Amino acid sequence: MTYVEGFITPVPTAGRDAYLKHAAKAVPLFAEFGARRFVEAWGDDVPAGTRTDFARAVQATDAETVLFSWLEYPDKATRDAATARMMSDPRMEEMGDMPFDGSRMVYSGFEAILDDGKTGGATYVDGFVAPVLPARRDDYLAMARAASVVFRDHGAMRVVETWGDDLMRGQKTDFHRAVQTEGEETVVFSWIEWPDKATRDAGMAAVMADPRMQTPPSDMPFDGKRLIYGGFAVILDA
Repeated sequence: MTYVEGFITPVPTAGRDAYLKHAAKAVPLFAEFGARRFVEAWGDDVPAGTRTDFARAVQATDAETVLFSWLEYPDKATRDAATARMMSDPRMEEMGDMPFDGSRMVYSGFEAILDDGKTGGATYVDGFVAPVLPARRDDYLAMARAASVVFRDHGAMRVVETWGDDLMRGQKTDFHRAVQTEGEETVVFSWIEWPDKATRDAGMAAVMADPRMQTPPSDMPFDGKRLIYGGFAVILDA
């Protein structure tokens, strides 16, 4: 079962090249530790929300851009072993200072519950984070499966839904705060991969007009007011 380490990161907009260089240096290490894929996507079409949004999730300033990123592992055991190695491998320390405020970066482990389509070749992604009650997992998955068909019919290459499994609690930011979870709610980290932005823009418009999306469930399995979403340009895919 694919396991994902998901990240939301605030990066100085002027420091894009420095960030990309830093991330590229980590690629061979992540691969050695067992990651199958490492994707970094730069905020491009990230709307402000009434209650929650990606900028609030990491307390981003006007001079920062939000990144949506993830590592894919074959299973949780591989991810857990990789995390342990990262904490002890001196090469991680040798990478130098981080070109962003790590104290506001949000990250956690997620179990893939839906993975439709093909991997690789995407240059644009839509990222989503939502609060969902564990009791509504099956309802959420059923809705996601139906939506996945529609997105792929309109040009999406891949649709992935991952379920919160190892959710960190941070001092400043975390996934729980990002979507203001309530009670027993967990967090879903999801994305849609597109070949390019033009296909995404046309595809999203077509999805919104598709009759299959016109009648949402009468009892939505999550609170859409706290969903955060945005469009991101892929800057690294290794």
